[in-house]
Amino acid sequence: MQFGMIGSGSWATALAKILTDNGNTIHWWVRNTDTIGYIEKRRHNPHYLSGAYFDPSQLKLSSDILEVVSHSDVLIIAVPSAFVENAIAQIPAEMLKGKKIISAVKGILPSENQLLNHYLLTHYDFPLSDYFAVLGPCHAEEVASEKLSYLTFSGIDEATAANIASYFKTEYLNTVVNTDVIGVQYAAVLKNIYALGAGIAHGLEYGDNFLSVYIANSANEMVRFLRMLNNEAPETADPQNYAASVYLGDLLVTCYSLYSRNRTFGNMIGKGYSVKAAQLELNMVAEGYNASRCIHLMNETVKAPIPIASSIFQILWEHEPAVHGFKKIETYLV
Repeated sequence: MQFGMIGSGSWATALAKILTDNGNTIHWWVRNTDTIGYIEKRRHNPHYLSGAYFDPSQLKLSSDILEVVSHSDVLIIAVPSAFVENAIAQIPAEMLKGKKIISAVKGILPSENQLLNHYLLTHYDFPLSDYFAVLGPCHAEEVASEKLSYLTFSGIDEATAANIASYFKTEYLNTVVNTDVIGVQYAAVLKNIYALGAGIAHGLEYGDNFLSVYIANSANEMVRFLRMLNNEAPETADPQNYAASVYLGDLLVTCYSLYSRNRTFGNMIGKGYSVKAAQLELNMVAEGYNASRCIHLMNETVKAPIPIASSIFQILWEHEPAVHGFKKIETYLV
């Protein structure tokens, strides 16, 4: 099986490390030719996870995305959601026929408020049966340092999801298979919003006691949304263990970990940074920012009671002072 990697950020680099550590050669699209030259010479990504080293013989690096696509059976798209459309725009639909796509995108494409699978169906007629999502809890930094982590591979074709997952299983990476491909992606979107809120709470100097109650209520709110979403689309519904790692586990690590860019971004907001200033300071994409608006718009249809997520949207997009927004959140918690 030939793998192609679209993207060169920290998560793409971590996934590339996992695959190559398992003996796989990957075709890797890296937009910047200087970065390609650096990786070929120094054997690591100069911008992300610089401690993760590669065997150059396992990397087929190219700045031509069509070359990468043409040589790949399985494409991993690991680009921040806001930039996915631009990244894949030049790929003609016929080039994707017969291929498998793994989404490592942890957000909603903001221009059309869609998950990647919906976008691919609309614009490429790409079937859900050939689409898979890879999700955590799994921070790229811990993959780079080879600390034991778990990845969930989700797809409606469970056998193929298990086969793909087998290429990623290493001594430091365990894999789990799941069929709730729509639900796990929305769980990843929501956990980024709640993690951003956890960061705001920390910036406002709330303590661990409050944060534990906040996260417990966020988990409950996330489950309500996912269950109502499944009622809207019963063909995707499947009884789920929402305490599993891909749901609750990913929420917990994203809210608590110092590696979490959403938590870091939120911490800046809580300390009084403007959204623009926080974006410039972080210099990385915090998916929870755009996700809060996307979920707000989507919930006009789903109509799930998600007052925590709504309050975070109001802080980020409607300029409500963070301290006032969290005073409201206090009243929602049980």
